[in-house]
Parts: sequence; structure tokens; C-alpha cells
Amino acid sequence: MIKPEGSVDYVKVKGLKVNAVIGVFDWERAIEQPLLIDITMATDTSQAAKSDDINDAVNYKAVCDDITELCQKTKALLIERLAELIAEFILDKYDTTEVEVSVAKPDAIKEADLVAVQITRIASSDQ
Repeated sequence: MIKPEGSVDYVKVKGLKVNAVIGVFDWERAIEQPLLIDITMATDTSQAAKSDDINDAVNYKAVCDDITELCQKTKALLIERLAELIAEFILDKYDTTEVEVSVAKPDAIKEADLVAVQITRIASSDQ
């Protein structure tokens, strides 16, 4: 089967759970809070589909490990900042042309299920 011209493939991670220091208040800086992270990466999966080789794929386990480490080391004040850092990291390290990142704090507002920021970033053409 030939991949149709203009078609796009996606690798998704949904609901990655990370405990990290995040927030602007003093009490938030003293604790870790749960984050839920969703990532959608536009990439060409056709070679991995042919070869059945992880080396030809975006390794989602590696992505999850990298993002967990980034969140825990960063200790960002805002989820907006953390989402931007995650997007930049993925576009720099992985073979993806576009990334959508959602970072949610499920415990931020008692009356809400969660609060979240969602961003989409496209790789620059000089990469």
C-alpha cells in the first residue's frame, strides 16, 4: 500500500501522569502536584510500519520518560511555560513536524475536574 500524498500520521500519548513542583504560590513550591499531559506528534510512520523496527519509530516510551524528567527538573511556575518547554523539546529531539501538548492540573481548582493549557507548535523549516 502506498501512503497517499498529503496524509499525516500521529503518535499520541494521552494522560501521562507526572508529579512535579508547579505553581506560583509559596505552598505550591513546597510540594509536588499531579499533572496530566497529552501529546500528539505528527510524524511519518510508514517506515516503522514496513520495518517493524522501533528505531524507525517515535519511541513513545522514551518520549514519556523524557517529558517526566523535564517536568520534574523544570519546576515551572506556570503550566503555560511547561507546555511550551515540552513542545520545544519534542520538536528538537524527535522526528516530528508538529506537536500538540496539553498540560493539566487536576487538583488546581476544587470545583473543576481540571484546568489545562493546550498548545500546538510546528517545527521550523530550518531544522
